[in-house]
Amino acid sequence: MPTELAVLVLGAVLLLVHIMLAGQFKTLQYGVEWNAGARDADMPPLNAVAGRLSRAQANYQETFPVAIVALIGVVLAGKTSDLTAIATWTWLVSRIVYLPLYWAGVPYVRSLAWGVATLALVVILGVLLFS
Repeated sequence: MPTELAVLVLGAVLLLVHIMLAGQFKTLQYGVEWNAGARDADMPPLNAVAGRLSRAQANYQETFPVAIVALIGVVLAGKTSDLTAIATWTWLVSRIVYLPLYWAGVPYVRSLAWGVATLALVVILGVLLFS
């Protein structure tokens, strides 16, 4: 299996981690009945940690489709290379680092991790478009 697809699968696992963490902290705040119910009632704002994990999840969900297109695209186009493999791993590691930084509320370094991950995707898209 190409590196890009293997890392994409790991990226899907990371998405599940985001979903489970955010859901767990929402459930801790709102209760099991809320989680098991239809969630029709308006709830108070999330506490700081649950809110950060929810926003981190939303951020990952916004960028993961770009990763899917880029990584599957270079594989289907036959444009995988050492460069795309390095960029792929850089994307994943940066996104893994991003989660605990956001969870802990660490500014700037969190944004740097996001920027590195995004730049890695831009590199892969550049290979896909221009090579």
